[in-house]
Amino acid sequence: MPQDDAEAVRWFRKVAEQGDTDAQYNLGLMYTVGSGVPQDYVLAYMWSNLAASQGNEGATGLRELVADKMTPEQIAEADKLAREWKPK
Repeated sequence: MPQDDAEAVRWFRKVAEQGDTDAQYNLGLMYTVGSGVPQDYVLAYMWSNLAASQGNEGATGLRELVADKMTPEQIAEADKLAREWKPK
């Protein structure tokens, strides 16, 4: 149900912003498929990259999958967002 997906995104974001890699991976997945949020490969890559950089193996595969759908400019933008990201 779309409403449930939007609620899930809210909760994942809250925990992901505190640095939880599982939540970051799940948020990346939701942005990849457009579940509860508009599909956004830049944000999908950013969140999966953050999780992967902390050892989340599922996120490493997701990041590669998303990267295959992106332009070099989009990847550069996502990398920049990931570098600038700080836990809240």
